[in-house]
Amino acid sequence: MIKKSLLPLALGGFGIGMTEFVMMGILPDIARGLQITIPQAGYLITAYALGVVVGAPTLVTIVAGRPPRTVLIWFMLMFAVFNAMSAFAPNFETMMASRFLAGLPHGAFFGVGAVVASRLAEPGKTAAAMAMMFTGLTLANVLGVPLGTWIGHAFDWRMVFLIVAVIGLLTMWSLYQWVPPIAPSKRTGLMQDLRIFRHLDLWLALGIVSIGTGGFFAWFSYIAPLLTDVTGFSTSALPLIMTAVGVGMTVGVQFGGYLADKFHPLPALLILMVSMVVLLLCNGLMAESKIAMVVLAFLTGANALAIGPPVQVLLIEHSREAEMLGSSLGQAGFNVGNALGALLGGIPLTLGFAYTAPQWVAAAMALCGVVLTALMLTRRRWKARELARTVERMLGEAQPATSPPA
Repeated sequence: MIKKSLLPLALGGFGIGMTEFVMMGILPDIARGLQITIPQAGYLITAYALGVVVGAPTLVTIVAGRPPRTVLIWFMLMFAVFNAMSAFAPNFETMMASRFLAGLPHGAFFGVGAVVASRLAEPGKTAAAMAMMFTGLTLANVLGVPLGTWIGHAFDWRMVFLIVAVIGLLTMWSLYQWVPPIAPSKRTGLMQDLRIFRHLDLWLALGIVSIGTGGFFAWFSYIAPLLTDVTGFSTSALPLIMTAVGVGMTVGVQFGGYLADKFHPLPALLILMVSMVVLLLCNGLMAESKIAMVVLAFLTGANALAIGPPVQVLLIEHSREAEMLGSSLGQAGFNVGNALGALLGGIPLTLGFAYTAPQWVAAAMALCGVVLTALMLTRRRWKARELARTVERMLGEAQPATSPPA
């Protein structure tokens, strides 16, 4: 049974997912409304992503040591205000500023929310509790984004951001009503927080997020031309395939939480990264088959979001001195992966290669994630062996010397 206290985290994730991804669907409407070109409107997506990368570590560092529930409520207030600001933006410059500001609490909310979910989780179900929060993000792709796109086309794109602002206010209310007060972690200062970056395992986990999952974004960024120009789908079929991706994400995030709780997050992550490489290769090899591409759309979306819960657990595990800061880095890393995947995946297209070419780049990036995960797993096993040897040596030294028999 779903814990009521986790529902506000899912609702906040829904609002965040909607405001981030609905931009792709209403971009032409925004361009017309602000009297700018579509490429200029595309900068609004970049501004939001930049806000996520900047805001995740910055906001969490500022509020570290304060009660997590209160922090989440303030983040949602920022989210509501800045999305409302987007709804009333009179020109392109104001819209750019509002999208950057709306992105600031994105990663911070998920970072603090993951810590709250881990505190609220039942023993042995930490990753599943985090998956509940990310389910809101995935449901946004299934329900919120198509609905918002339709509203933007049929009525006014400004209404979409007003709806998102209302979701932010509802999240604030539900956080206050349903999430119990949680004691803040002990704070020793900014320099103490920054000491988490001394841990190699934290950097490896961030590398997995930024480079490994970048493979998914290299695929996702160019999926539309791949499906229309290579597979032969009509543009009218694309929303249905995007829905298949969103449904896959919703299923996958729950599976990832189960897998990470069933096994240690690292073995689970290794399995998911290897399967990601295989799926991305299949996207390139089977691109001319309509049936195969629909199935692969579902499976690739599921695999990508299944990676989220185990990675989030690892980030918290390797940043105990400042777990909210470490956790928030996950969303910053995902957005770096988003930018990196789109950039590297687009290079072969600029060189004149076919739309299947980004799939090979995507698979290569995911393979880097496999290598980093394997290295992290090897380090864990090496540390376990060293600890076992140390304990064995200490026990040997502690045994009292026995006198030989007379």
